[in-house]
Amino acid sequence: MKSILTEADLNQIKEAVSTAEKQTSGEIVPYIVPQSAQHEVAVWRGSGLFALIGYAVILSVRWFSGWGGALITEGIMPVLIVILTGVLGAVITQWVPSVKRRFAGSRRLALATHHRAMEAFLEKEVFLTRERTGILLFISLFEHRIEVVGDSGINAKVSPEDWTHIVARIQKHMKDGNLTDGLVEGIHECGHLLEKAGVEIRDDDTNELSDDVTFGV
Repeated sequence: MKSILTEADLNQIKEAVSTAEKQTSGEIVPYIVPQSAQHEVAVWRGSGLFALIGYAVILSVRWFSGWGGALITEGIMPVLIVILTGVLGAVITQWVPSVKRRFAGSRRLALATHHRAMEAFLEKEVFLTRERTGILLFISLFEHRIEVVGDSGINAKVSPEDWTHIVARIQKHMKDGNLTDGLVEGIHECGHLLEKAGVEIRDDDTNELSDDVTFGV
């Protein structure tokens, strides 16, 4: 998945993290996954809808005579049509991201992203900072969603609503195909927000978490 970002992109993002962390004791961890879940229910929904469409076609032919209606409505043909349209629906849903997102539904996409972000927070041990000031900037590409997960030292000073503008800016760039620009802008905004919120850098501050982009599966 690293192919979505060039070496220059990765260096640019890393530099943005380093610059932002010079303003605050917050430790920003960019984390990217191709998708947060498989969303199997979307495939079943797509298959079911297409199968219903196939069945509706059969019923329509029965109502309107002509052009070989008996060939479609008799024998094993109705069953084959329903099966084939259902398989077609499953294939289209599985391989066309926009269709799969539609059948998954926004609520399911949001929940899957949130749960995967929580797993990533623990996986990267973002909580292992002296003052609990780690921040996971989680990007789920398929879902087109971003989660900002702050440790207790961040959450004491920054509310979830404070991240809304930053998340929206990254999302817009991501949907436009400019993930690097979105991340760089979002990371700089994180630095400004944390500084303004009083998550101040200390005289003996050290870089406790890696500035590199992490790619999950």
